[in-house]
Amino acid sequence: MYVYDQYDQQLLNERVAQFKGQMERYLDGKISEEEFLPLRLQNGIYVQRYAPMLRVAVPYGALNSAQVRKLAYVARTYDKGYAHFSTRQNVQFNWPELSQCPQILADLAEVEMHAVQTSGNCIRNTTTDEYAGVIAEEVVDPRPYCEIIRQWSTFHPEFAFLPRKFKIAVNSVPGEDRASIAMHDIGINIVKNDAGEVGYRILVGGGLGRTPILGEEICAFLPEEDLLTYLDATIRVYNQFGRRDNKYKARIKILVKALGIDRMRELVEEEFNRIKDGEGKLTQAELER
Repeated sequence: MYVYDQYDQQLLNERVAQFKGQMERYLDGKISEEEFLPLRLQNGIYVQRYAPMLRVAVPYGALNSAQVRKLAYVARTYDKGYAHFSTRQNVQFNWPELSQCPQILADLAEVEMHAVQTSGNCIRNTTTDEYAGVIAEEVVDPRPYCEIIRQWSTFHPEFAFLPRKFKIAVNSVPGEDRASIAMHDIGINIVKNDAGEVGYRILVGGGLGRTPILGEEICAFLPEEDLLTYLDATIRVYNQFGRRDNKYKARIKILVKALGIDRMRELVEEEFNRIKDGEGKLTQAELER
């Protein structure tokens, strides 16, 4: 599994320190409830009826033993001794004290865990098959692609305040949707073409909630190196045209239904052709890294 480098750890440590200061100012009455709302959401904290809920990311479902032990420590020390594993490969603590959340995040940072972008209108935790990497039928191991998406999407300045939350899932088993990609805002199916080249079949506009919709195919075969630029193009179209006047109609699935998949494809292709040869092109060296 991926191991943080010095930049990842520095980024995480700075975020923990930043939120500690924000929490202190909020508890001292120097930050209003309205001002604190986006700050806590950016750090995975919801305020529910009886207690806060802290959602911790488990990127593409990969946990090591040190991380599992740290989650158990958090559950025993700050919660009621148990945690909730969600359907999208997150861990949720439902009974922490709000004032203790910065220390929980600091403890998690010690084992390369965080709650960044587990809530709010941003790109959420990227998920994949829970058995990724050990299935004989896989086209390739999807986890490196998930990690690349994680690094690209974390603190992405352009997509910090989307019309609504945005979820991406990756599948790599032909003929079987083992990651429920059809029920995500963007679903990525790793495939090979007739020449044996790795690429992606892209679905867009899926989602559950009060209006469940299956995603539609927007691209039948996207070359391997174009993954991030195509994601950029798709989310830029959503960011520009998605509704912000009604949160129940703000997901990309509503935009796709309103425009139609053909018009959505035209808009994405227009933006994609403008940026596809830029710095976002995925290199083989980066995949190998």
